[in-house]
Amino acid sequence: MSKKQKIEKEQEVNLYYFDNGQEQEETIDDIMKRKKAKEREKRIEERKKQDFDDKFDFDTETVIGMTNKNKIKQEEQKKKEFTKQQRKRNRVIKRIKRIVKFTLLLGIIIGAIVFATCSPIFNITDIEVLNNNRVSSDTVISLSGINTNENIFRFIATKVSNNIKQNAYIEEVKIRRVLPNKVQIEVTEREPKFSIPVLGEFAYMSTQGYILEITQNELNLPIIYGLQTAEESITVGNRISEEDLVSLEMILRIMNAMGDSGLSEKVTSIDISNKNDYSIYMQEERKTIHLGDGSNLSNKMLYVMAILEKEKDVPGEIFANGDLNSDFRVYFREEV
Repeated sequence: MSKKQKIEKEQEVNLYYFDNGQEQEETIDDIMKRKKAKEREKRIEERKKQDFDDKFDFDTETVIGMTNKNKIKQEEQKKKEFTKQQRKRNRVIKRIKRIVKFTLLLGIIIGAIVFATCSPIFNITDIEVLNNNRVSSDTVISLSGINTNENIFRFIATKVSNNIKQNAYIEEVKIRRVLPNKVQIEVTEREPKFSIPVLGEFAYMSTQGYILEITQNELNLPIIYGLQTAEESITVGNRISEEDLVSLEMILRIMNAMGDSGLSEKVTSIDISNKNDYSIYMQEERKTIHLGDGSNLSNKMLYVMAILEKEKDVPGEIFANGDLNSDFRVYFREEV
């Protein structure tokens, strides 16, 4: 320690004892130690006080934070409850709106139906039948059950169609309402393509096997012999048996093959009694053609045409009822 520092310490000690009214009995070092101890105690006290203040502030902040969190939770819960109630209220409002709209729409529809079915504006004044050739318009209208001055919306189209189809010649029916007061009935008719001899009369048959008409008048149609359908079952509107329908399918194939060569129009009759030997008679050519089971028709018709040309005006039979893929050859046998 320098001399100057030593002098300063002595002055500080003397000043201490002078201020406290005490006599100097201790050394300078003792005095300095005691002073430092007091300063240390003072610092400890101040630190304790600061720790207490910090702890108090922390606890206060914790309590305030927890209080704020509880308030936030409560506010969020209230908000959720409000949102839930709002959604429920919105759903109820939407449901009410839908009910109101549906009720209004239903009322409008009912009003429109009542007006349409009661107003004389929609009373039928004209019934038009389209595409009918064999069945008269009066017959179609009579079968339909539709009357003029009847409301155009009061008949059921399906029922009208079924009524018209009671006529065997009618295959399909389309009903159109042409507002405000016209009805169109479009029909598709079946065509008679074959004739069946029944108890001295002739039953006309379509390509689908439906009996269309039974009459004493003979049309220029190919006559089919050898049907298995019972005669009592051959009535207007009925269809031939399943077995005969299979034979009819073969007849149509034969007619198509002959149509390609222009011979179908010359067919007078077809005998299907022997399923292994379908035979065709052509009165104009005075010849009977034996086609076997109907196989390989296209090639057989080529031979038949050649023989018809060669043996023109010569009555007889053409035998094409063998297997052309083997050694069989189509041949002609003159009538004796």
